[in-house]
Amino acid sequence: MTSSSGTGALAQMDPLIGADLRISVGGEQRRYVDLDAAATTSASAGVVRAVQEFLPWYSSVHRGAGAKSQFTSARYEQARETLLRFVGADPGTHVALFPRNTTEALNLTAFRLGLTRDDVVVTTAVEHHANLLPWQRHAQVRVVDVDRAGTFDVDAVVAALDERPTPRVLAVSGASNVTGWLPDLAGIAAAARDRGVLVVVDGAQLVPHRSVDMAALGIDVLAWSGHKMFAPFGAGGLVVDRRLLADGEPFLVGGGAVKAVSHTDVVWADTPDRDDAGTPNVVGVVALAAAAEELLAAAGRNRVHEDLLVQALDDELATVPGLHRLGPTTGDRLPVAAFVIDGMPHAEVAERLAQEHGIGVRSGCFCAHPYLSRLFGLTPGEVQQFHDDARADRTDRLPGAVRVSCSSATPLADVATLGEALRALTAHPGTRS
Repeated sequence: MTSSSGTGALAQMDPLIGADLRISVGGEQRRYVDLDAAATTSASAGVVRAVQEFLPWYSSVHRGAGAKSQFTSARYEQARETLLRFVGADPGTHVALFPRNTTEALNLTAFRLGLTRDDVVVTTAVEHHANLLPWQRHAQVRVVDVDRAGTFDVDAVVAALDERPTPRVLAVSGASNVTGWLPDLAGIAAAARDRGVLVVVDGAQLVPHRSVDMAALGIDVLAWSGHKMFAPFGAGGLVVDRRLLADGEPFLVGGGAVKAVSHTDVVWADTPDRDDAGTPNVVGVVALAAAAEELLAAAGRNRVHEDLLVQALDDELATVPGLHRLGPTTGDRLPVAAFVIDGMPHAEVAERLAQEHGIGVRSGCFCAHPYLSRLFGLTPGEVQQFHDDARADRTDRLPGAVRVSCSSATPLADVATLGEALRALTAHPGTRS
């Protein structure tokens, strides 16, 4: 992906695969406007080229003596090096693994740490379910709550870290998938490191948008997904302090994870092979590494363009009557916005944007139910009603919002199109064109 003209040489990435997709809207063909990048992104042309060039060489990894297998194995191991460089990890300390996505990476991490019910994990009310449920399954969870704006500061994290018993892990998102808010990761990680607490970061939203330096920040574990960074081929990244994986059983067991097996004994392989059971998704790994290389090369251009997208979202959404933003609307943020509109159910807004304007957004709670409950100011009784309605499949009664989210490849014009569509919807609520 390289910069292109439009609002300047720094402003816009090359189109993604499907950027010119046409759909039928009201009987006419329109270009599809994809504003759901926080959920998943299309593949970049460069990633697709890397996969196409690799496919003739595709073979088994670490199991064959032939030329194709040797080539494939080398590419697979080179990808580990690329991921370490991509997130500023120390090759002598960290190792890269390739789970399917952030969710699998965090489940693997929680399992491999050997947590017990006596252990405490500090996490926050901002978290995606992927950075909450694995910890709840294996340990006690101590939650850093948020203020009315949906944010927390370093002092709140320090207070949670200093409670007794001392936590083993701090698990925090690098960026909110709901509001795009960026916590002070450097300050948070430093506080945990000073107290000897392991730092695990959910980087699903952070990594596609910001440069990360794990070594400088003191992050022990970082997880993210390829499908959110232009590599939707089924591979994610997990960079972890290799000492955490040196002992114990792997999350998945099977071929490739062992040195020797009998019916009564198993000798596990060394890291990283121990946590790499089965035939890996090497095509997805090639795609992930290609996307990492592209994002590294375009980091400066992407940051300039995304800052423009944030400003454009703020400007457009501020002109929509009855629209209320959720979360902070000042400070450093990603080009993500969640909102509700007076008198219009969130699902209806998303449906009408799709059917009447060809715009794809997300509605609901975005796999962050505790956070949305805080942003809506729900009482404990209302949260219980939320759960009761969910159990009864009364989906029409569930709370939710609309989320629009951009990537570094989103044209500024798409944000203007969104603003026009939302103003049209609010001008004619309850009607369909």
